[in-house]
Amino acid sequence: MSDPSAGSPKREAPEPLEGPVVGTITGGTIVWFALFLVQLPFYGWFDDHGHLWWLWTCLAGGGLGLIGIWYVRKRDAALKRHAARSAAGEPSAGNDGGDGNDGGERNDGHGRGGGTADRTG
Repeated sequence: MSDPSAGSPKREAPEPLEGPVVGTITGGTIVWFALFLVQLPFYGWFDDHGHLWWLWTCLAGGGLGLIGIWYVRKRDAALKRHAARSAAGEPSAGNDGGDGNDGGERNDGHGRGGGTADRTG
């Protein structure tokens, strides 16, 4: 059987969407914690009906959201530092490629890491 994508022409990946990422993740985290708090008084009902996982899902969503907030704040700060260095004409620290990478990840040319670099040897 032939590959269905063999006849399709290759296209360049679109630019990533940028927006208020920190605010979006923070808002989602607040929603998860609010859902947890709203359901907490009904703990007994959820337990009796086998739906206790709803409560713990909301708590897990809030906890993972806190990790997400930490991550996107660090990412946002790194992007701002890179933009400031680029505007000043300074090379990025840790990598003479000037792409803001520390050498541990490839850059696919769009400002996104494309994965882990080959670390053989």
